[in-house]
Amino acid sequence: MPLKRAQEHHHISRDLELNPVFSREPVKVPRYALPKSEMEPETAYQLVHDELMLDGNARLNLATFVSTWTEPQALRLMGECAEKNMIDKDEYPQTAELETRCVHMLARLWNAPDAHRAVGCSTTGSSEAAMLGGLALKRRWQHRLAADGTTAKPNLVMGINVQICWEKFADYFDVEARYVPMEGERYHLSPEAAVELCDENTIGVVAVLGSTFDGSYEPVAELAAALDDLQERTGLDIPIHVDGASGAMIAPFLDPDLVWDFRLPRVASINTSGHKFGLVMPGVGWALWRDEQALPDDLVFHVNYLGGDMPTFALNFSRPGAQVVAQYYNFLRLGFDGYRRVQQTCRDVATRLAGEIAGLGPFELITDGSQTPVFAFRIRQGIDAFSVFDVSAALRERGWLVPAYTFPENRTDLAVLRIVVRNGFSHDLADLLLADLKRVLERLEHQSGPQRSADDAGGFAHGAETKNPKRPGRH
Repeated sequence: MPLKRAQEHHHISRDLELNPVFSREPVKVPRYALPKSEMEPETAYQLVHDELMLDGNARLNLATFVSTWTEPQALRLMGECAEKNMIDKDEYPQTAELETRCVHMLARLWNAPDAHRAVGCSTTGSSEAAMLGGLALKRRWQHRLAADGTTAKPNLVMGINVQICWEKFADYFDVEARYVPMEGERYHLSPEAAVELCDENTIGVVAVLGSTFDGSYEPVAELAAALDDLQERTGLDIPIHVDGASGAMIAPFLDPDLVWDFRLPRVASINTSGHKFGLVMPGVGWALWRDEQALPDDLVFHVNYLGGDMPTFALNFSRPGAQVVAQYYNFLRLGFDGYRRVQQTCRDVATRLAGEIAGLGPFELITDGSQTPVFAFRIRQGIDAFSVFDVSAALRERGWLVPAYTFPENRTDLAVLRIVVRNGFSHDLADLLLADLKRVLERLEHQSGPQRSADDAGGFAHGAETKNPKRPGRH
């Protein structure tokens, strides 16, 4: 439990009490201490089951990018592999083989120049994968400057719209984060602005394919061209890492002519989230490098105490193999055409729903879901009776989790709602959401003014958090 919530609950001394109807005997259970004795499995199950009824309905969670539905066969495979530790490749060689197959499939999907030479690994999610990509960039920079004996601090250039994991990376691994600010109607990185922040200590530039703020793609090819020009003028050779947490599993299927991946020689590494538009339940991400040179060998550790030589590059050691198996199942089950159909349906639902919401009157679209199936919208000027935070709270009364939040520095005046359309969110559910939105608007329009602000928004922006302007190293 987070520290703040633990403190809030500290004053609660009443133990949990089970209704005897549901248990074999009346029992009291302490909330924040281990019980003195054991209990029947069904009793423990019922206690936990009943408390979990207070959670929101995951299928109605339009804030998260994470998969909330998968086929029963994938769940069955995950159950069969629940005990398998992904790090034990010598003990579970076929699970390790499926991981390798997934890496090669992704290398081909992302147009690696030689899929056999591309290197990669599974991770616990795209945040870990992004940090591995950042660490490889930093180590390559260190190798380049080792002969000079420099003590300079490395920096990483990115748009201020990056997911919060990149701020964590910069803080945890002592890298200066240089953010390209939002300006006017530009809500992500600009190639020109990014190049201006680069110098001899820049380890790389992060390009986001699918911004968490509004779902838009950043212009990776234009960024690569700007960095090519920078190298011609100054000699600085700065690589790109593509954070494709969402878009790297959308663009190959729906935007095949968009050049963003290893077709660009300057793209050194890519990460994605298997448990987002990779369609796996939470717990798997992927990090790939274009070749062995892009991943310094001194970052790879070799252990033998599990039996056999186990090369590993990860922030985590033990982690579940079940999600890797489920990823391979999805690749095998759907193939290219199946993924294309799933992602196209998500985009169709997103663009139609965005158009319907724009037609209601009070709202104005920031994006329309035509890139990643994600769109953001704000309240039009002149609508003074309610705020986006009022709308979010009203929809929550019906079970819909639609986040409301403000944009980062330079556009903190912009408050939006965002909807993520995932596999399983159908046209039918979109119609039900639209009907509920119309219903709450009828009530909100009669308010004398907004009743809620950003302070009432809750904590479910899912990566669209405002970066901390006071953090040391901020450029």
